Amino acid sequence: MQTFISAGTALTGITPALAEPPAEQPFDGETPRRIARELAQKSYSAPSTDLPKALNDMSYDEYRRIRFDPQRALWKNENLPFQLQAFHRGFLYRSRVDLFEVSNGKSRPIAYSPDLFIFQNVTRPDPADLGFAGFRLHAPINRPDYFDEVCAFLGASYFRAVGKDLLYGLSARGLSIRTGDAAGEEFPAFRTFWIEKPREGMNGITVHALLDSESATAAYRFFIKPGEDTVFDVESTVFPRVDIPTAGIAPLTSMFMFNANNRNRFDDYRPAVHDSDGLMMATGRGEQVWRPLANPRELQISVLGDINPRGFGLMQRARGFSDFDDLEARYERRPSLWVEPIGDWGEGAVHLVEIPTTTEIHDNIVAFWRPKDTLKAKGEYRYTYRLHWLPQHLGNGGLARLVSTASGNGWTQGARLFVLEAQGGKLADIPPDTELKAVVEAGGAKIANVVVHPNPETKGWRLNFEMTPGNSKLVELRAQLQNADGQPLSETWIYRWTA
Repeated sequence: MQTFISAGTALTGITPALAEPPAEQPFDGETPRRIARELAQKSYSAPSTDLPKALNDMSYDEYRRIRFDPQRALWKNENLPFQLQAFHRGFLYRSRVDLFEVSNGKSRPIAYSPDLFIFQNVTRPDPADLGFAGFRLHAPINRPDYFDEVCAFLGASYFRAVGKDLLYGLSARGLSIRTGDAAGEEFPAFRTFWIEKPREGMNGITVHALLDSESATAAYRFFIKPGEDTVFDVESTVFPRVDIPTAGIAPLTSMFMFNANNRNRFDDYRPAVHDSDGLMMATGRGEQVWRPLANPRELQISVLGDINPRGFGLMQRARGFSDFDDLEARYERRPSLWVEPIGDWGEGAVHLVEIPTTTEIHDNIVAFWRPKDTLKAKGEYRYTYRLHWLPQHLGNGGLARLVSTASGNGWTQGARLFVLEAQGGKLADIPPDTELKAVVEAGGAKIANVVVHPNPETKGWRLNFEMTPGNSKLVELRAQLQNADGQPLSETWIYRWTA
């Protein structure tokens, strides 16, 4: 749940109130790639952060009081399926971002003017070419007569989206570098966006972007299709300025504070607080993996090696109001986000970074794909993938999902009891008197008292086992339900226990 503030309602598509209309330039799909390739040959130059003092020093509440005039949306009166609205610069969002509208093979700058904004008890800046902080797109996904906000690009390379009846939650990023590294993270940022004017009747919109940072440039093409599930088709090309051994492809950023597993650490009336509760992965071998998230006492990094992954994502499986009991945050309506690689990504690993947090306003979970091989300076690396913003990605429908993980003191002295709930898949059709097999493994710990039995309350199955860590401070656990022939009936559950 990145600090990502909604700052307005519209952006003009009419000639701005600044001097003469800006000149058009030729544009095609290769334009951002060509610019990024050329820019990578030059030394990095940071984006402008020069702002009037009032904007530079403003608070969160002041920033929220800057909004667009709702009548000035780009394409508002053109009977088109999308409208574009922009964010003002200020507060945390000081860096300049340039926006261009693309139509008929030409790009035209969308110029800033203070006349486009409503400043509520906030000092109005003098007319100047301030640029913007980012933008958002609206489309009618919940009802045909209202343009809902469906996605937004704001801050570094962050962006986020929703599907029907969902609320903003976790974010995606264009690229991450040195995430979780002791040397400190580098945050690449989108510098320029080219938004193709949609045609009447279209169900999607194309956005191009230029990303820049000390270590790399990159070009992106997003085809955004809002709906029940909102889908981004992403084509990315990375141009390293220097060797990058710590690149993160298709990075996701979320928040996990607590649920039943660590509820005793927080004096809070709510039973759980999180935007996501687990990492899901479909490996190149066809295995479906589920890793419940944690809020560790110390930073933890988990690495799941693979070759040509079929997908990974951060899921929000808790979907009932009673799971959170929060009328304001409505965490049960936060989206899950699934990354579907297109083509072969080769050898590498999904990295999961879990950062300690005591507050829900800061993101503390990051997941991304890291290629095994270093991205070399002056190289060109293309990654194509699809982002699915949806309530839940079910994955292999034949496998049961591990929908709940709980732990506490075991029956044996020094042991921890784990209780896993499995639902769905072929388990739903298995008679309750069937004897199922559980494979439970632990590195550096003892497993005992493994029991599998039906749960009539959930119409699923429950797996109990005890884990005795002994002197181990960290234990990697793995479990799966199987039939008598050893065929998987559930996804593979993995978990990191720490003392």
